[in-house]
Amino acid sequence: MADAWDDFGSEGGLYRRLRDACAADWAAYTWHPFCQGLSDGSLPLPAFRRYLIQDYLFLIHFARAKALAVFKAESIEAMRDKTASISAILSETLLHLKYCEEWGIPEAEVRGTAESAETVSYTRYVIDRGLAGDILDLEVALAPCTVGYGEVALRIMADPRRQVVDNAYQSWIDAYAAPAYQAMARAAAARIDALGVSHGGEARFALLSATFSEAARLEQRFWQQGLDAV
Repeated sequence: MADAWDDFGSEGGLYRRLRDACAADWAAYTWHPFCQGLSDGSLPLPAFRRYLIQDYLFLIHFARAKALAVFKAESIEAMRDKTASISAILSETLLHLKYCEEWGIPEAEVRGTAESAETVSYTRYVIDRGLAGDILDLEVALAPCTVGYGEVALRIMADPRRQVVDNAYQSWIDAYAAPAYQAMARAAAARIDALGVSHGGEARFALLSATFSEAARLEQRFWQQGLDAV
C-alpha cells in the first residue's frame, strides 16, 4: 500500500522524477530529527523558537520569490495566481508574528533578529535560480518547501510514535495537515508536472534535478539550525 504522500504529482511526471532522483536527501529533509521531534513532542522548545523566528524571515524572501514568479510567469493566469500567492504570504507574516507571541517571542525580537546563515543560503539560492533561469527553474527551487511541508505533515500523521495528546506542536502539525494546505501542495506538484511538459523538462532534467536536490539539502539545514540552537 502506497503512502499518502506518494501521490503528489502524477506517475511519470517531472515532480515525482525529481523527488525520486534525490530520494536519500529528500527523506533526510522530510523526516529530519526536527520533524520527528515535532511528531512525538520531544523537540526542545528553544529549537522550535529559533525555527519560528527564522521561518518569519524566510517568509519575507518567499514573497519576493513569488514576486519574481509573477515576472517570469508564462501566462496572465499564472501571473494572477502568483499575485494572489504574494498577498497570502504577506498576510501569513502577520499571523506568524501572532503565533510567535503565543510562544513567548515578542514581535520586536522576531523582527530584530538577523537572518541566520542557513536562512540566507536557502532564500538567496531560490531567488538566484529564478533570476538565472525561467519559471520552471524557479518553481523547481520553490517546490521542496511548498510540497515538502505537505509531505512532512502526512509523515507525522502516519507516524506510529506520534504524540497526539498534550503535544505542544499540534497546532503546527494541524496547519500543514489541513486540507487547504494539502491541496496547495498537490497543486504545486501538479504545476511542476505541467511546466515540465511545456518548458522542456525532459531535456533539462539534469539541471533541474540538481536544483531540486540542493533545495532539499538546504531545507535539511534549515531544520538543523533549530537543533543546533539547543
